[in-house]
Amino acid sequence: MWLLRWILKAAIFFTLFAFALNNQHEVTTHFFFGNQWKAPLVVLLLIAFTAGLFIGVLGMLPRWWRQRKAHRASASQAPSAPRPRAQDGAA
Repeated sequence: MWLLRWILKAAIFFTLFAFALNNQHEVTTHFFFGNQWKAPLVVLLLIAFTAGLFIGVLGMLPRWWRQRKAHRASASQAPSAPRPRAQDGAA
């Protein structure tokens, strides 16, 4: 199973690497007030992916913090179950 997982990761890596090699054309990004920035397309795609990932994580944080707080509160209030005692002669 670990070999299959490793092969899948390698295939994804080489696919993305080939995509990056095929998209080295320079593109121009136009900002406000006439500002522009020229960079390879793969750089802009990487920036867009990273920004989307960051925004997604920021969107998840409030719920994650609430669930974590609720879990801590329920764990501290839950009564602990008594441990079963070993009977005499039992191993």
